[in-house]
Amino acid sequence: MGVQGESRMLIDGKLTEAASGGTYGNVNPATEEVVGQVADGGEHDIRSAIEAARRAFDETDWSTDRGFRTRCLQQLKDGLEREKETLRPQIVAEVGTPIALTYAIQQDTCITDLQWDIDQIGRQEWEQELPVHEFFGIRSRRLVVREPVGVVGAITPWNFPFMLNLSKLGPALAAGNTVVLKPAPDTPWSATFIGKVIAEHTDIPPGVVNVVTSGDPATVGEILTTDPRVDMISFTGSTATGRRIMANGAETIKKVFLELGGKSANIILDDADFASTVGMGSMVCMHSGQGCAITTRMLLPRSRYDEGVELLTNAFENVAYGDPTDMGNIQGPVVNRRQLDRVLGYIEKGKAEGARLVVGGKRSDRFEKGYFVEPTLFVDVKPDMTIAQEEIFGPVLAVIPYEDDDDAVRIANNSLYGLSGSVSSASLDRALAVARRVRTGTVSVNGGQWFGPDSPFGGYRQSGVGREHGVQGFEEYLEIKTIGLPE
Repeated sequence: MGVQGESRMLIDGKLTEAASGGTYGNVNPATEEVVGQVADGGEHDIRSAIEAARRAFDETDWSTDRGFRTRCLQQLKDGLEREKETLRPQIVAEVGTPIALTYAIQQDTCITDLQWDIDQIGRQEWEQELPVHEFFGIRSRRLVVREPVGVVGAITPWNFPFMLNLSKLGPALAAGNTVVLKPAPDTPWSATFIGKVIAEHTDIPPGVVNVVTSGDPATVGEILTTDPRVDMISFTGSTATGRRIMANGAETIKKVFLELGGKSANIILDDADFASTVGMGSMVCMHSGQGCAITTRMLLPRSRYDEGVELLTNAFENVAYGDPTDMGNIQGPVVNRRQLDRVLGYIEKGKAEGARLVVGGKRSDRFEKGYFVEPTLFVDVKPDMTIAQEEIFGPVLAVIPYEDDDDAVRIANNSLYGLSGSVSSASLDRALAVARRVRTGTVSVNGGQWFGPDSPFGGYRQSGVGREHGVQGFEEYLEIKTIGLPE
C-alpha cells in the first residue's frame, strides 16, 4: 500500500522536524515493511511543547472565550471530515486494523462524535448559584464555577489511536485546556495527521495543541508526566504504565485520568439462545483482540458446556482474517513483533498450565510476512490460570465453566480488572440482575451496546481512574471553584 503520512510534529503552531533532525520508521504490521518516516522527538521537543502549551493557557483567551473555542473545534471537525479519505489508508497501514473498522470506531464515527464535545461547550453548566447560606452569622450567596484544569498531557496507545487521540483532544480542548499529545511510537501518523489539519484548517492558536512523536516514548513520557508545568495527565494504555504515571504525577499532585487494562467476562446464562450468542465469542478476534474492553473470558454453564464449546469451535475455525485492506476480514495482524511474541508467550503458558487448546495456537503460516496470530480458542480454563487473569491483547478466548449464577458472578469478579463485561439470558430481568452484580464500569446486556460519545466509559479497580466520554468525561478536564458573595 503506497501511503505516506505526515512526518512532522506540531509544536507552538508550527509543523516541525525533531530538534535533533532524527526520524524513525513507521512499520506496517501486515508486511513488516517501513512505510514512512516520522520525527523522532526528544527532550528538547517535549519541553518546547510543554512551554508552548503553558504559555497558550496563561497568556491567551483560549480558556475563557467559549465562542472562539466552538468555532475552532468546528473547523477541526470539518477539516478532518474533508481529509478522512487521506487518513484512512494511513490508519490501516500503521495500525494493521481491518479497513472495515475505519468506517466505524477506527475513524469515521470518531469524527462524527467530536460534535458531542463541541456542543457540550454550550450545554455545560459553567456557573451555578447555590441558595443563600448563613455561616458565622454571615448570609452569603455561593457561586460554583467550572474552569479548565490547565495544561493537559495526553498519552495514547496504538490499538485505536485516532479514536483515542480525539477522545482526549475533544473534551480537553472544548473545556478550555491546552494539550501536549504524545502518541504511541507505533502509530504516529494518527496523531501527526491531526496536527497537520489543525495547522492548515483551523484558527486554533499556537501552543494550544502540540503533538510530539518519539521512538523513545519512555524518556519523553517521563518528562511529560513529571514536569510541574503540566497540570493533568490523561492516559490510555496498560495498567503497568498507568501505575508509573500515577507515581510520577504524585510529586506535583497532578490530576490523573487513567483508562487501563481489562479482562472482561462474557457470561452466557443457561437459558440463553446459544445459537445467537455463543458463536459471537469469536468477535474477540476483531482487530486481533487488541481492545481493552473486549470480553476475552467466556463463562459457560456446565449444564450446556459441550454444546457451547462445539459452537465456539466452529466459529473460531471460520474467522475471516488476513490482509487488513480486505473489507471481508475482521482480524489483521497484531501491531508489532514485540506484541506477537507476547501473545505467543501467553498461548504457550495456557498450554503449560493445562488449558485445552481447541483452535489455533500459533503464528499463522498462511502468510509469508506480517505479525499474524491464528484465532485461538482455549477451553477447560480454570479461573486462576494466567490466561484467565492477565490481559493478552491478542485473538485468544479463554472459556471457563461455571455451576450457577452466583458462581458465574464470582468468577467474573475474580480479577484485578473491572472494565467491561457481557451477560446473555432469555430473561432480560435475570440478565440485568447478574449485570448489576458484576463489578465493572460497563456491561452489555443481551447484546445492548453501551458505547457512545455521551456515555461514560472507564473501569473499576485496576482498570483505571475516572471516566472518558459523556458529561462525566468532559468534567474530568475541569476544576471547580466556589465563590462566596454577600447576600
